[in-house]
Amino acid sequence: MSIQVDLSGQAVVVTGAGRGIGRAIALALAKNGATVVASARTQSQIEETVRTISQAGGKSAAYRCDIADESQINHMFEFAMDQFGRIDILVNNAGIGLFGALHNFSTADLDKLLAVNMRGTYICCREALQRMIPCRSGWIINISSVVGFKGYPNQSAYTASKHAIVGLTKSLAVEAQEYNIRVSMIHPGGVDTDLVGDARPDLDRSILLQPEDIAEAVLYLLNLSDRCTVDELYIRRRSSQPF
Repeated sequence: MSIQVDLSGQAVVVTGAGRGIGRAIALALAKNGATVVASARTQSQIEETVRTISQAGGKSAAYRCDIADESQINHMFEFAMDQFGRIDILVNNAGIGLFGALHNFSTADLDKLLAVNMRGTYICCREALQRMIPCRSGWIINISSVVGFKGYPNQSAYTASKHAIVGLTKSLAVEAQEYNIRVSMIHPGGVDTDLVGDARPDLDRSILLQPEDIAEAVLYLLNLSDRCTVDELYIRRRSSQPF
């Protein structure tokens, strides 16, 4: 049974919302009443996300943004404020995956990973906080990965970028509570997305989670009472291979 949460009147920014996990999250939040800014690098993909939300009776707006570019992030949050006047929830889902043995992994590829997965997430958190703090409310949910606490071969650089999100989220959760803002992270195990297909082509994709499972985890967090929060949530497929 799907989790039902009343998000009426809540303004949400979801990054990486053009496909996969981000798209599923944007659709789920809109279905539960939120107004969603769907952001990603590919215009056609976010337009499709927004079109799907609209056809289901939801409210959303598309904004093309490469979170490796600080100015684009700033403009995205300005757009969200212009559209809705507030930001209640930020879901940092945008990320890239580049893989290979560390001894052959280029510094240029490392920089690309960190620019999106760590630096972009950091800046999005900062920009959201600047708009949430005056309201003394809000929720930031960072989508990390099982590699945030578990190692796999040929993923050292990618794993380092996700460990950075873990450290960021843990510290920010404590820092933001002064302003009644909650900060959580979700560690998905293997999810049936293009990124996982690139990282682990050896996997039988039938044993993987679906993007909608991660969207359900986001709704679970948002359904918590005001008395509590969850700092970390690890979700994996029930199988003999716990990715």
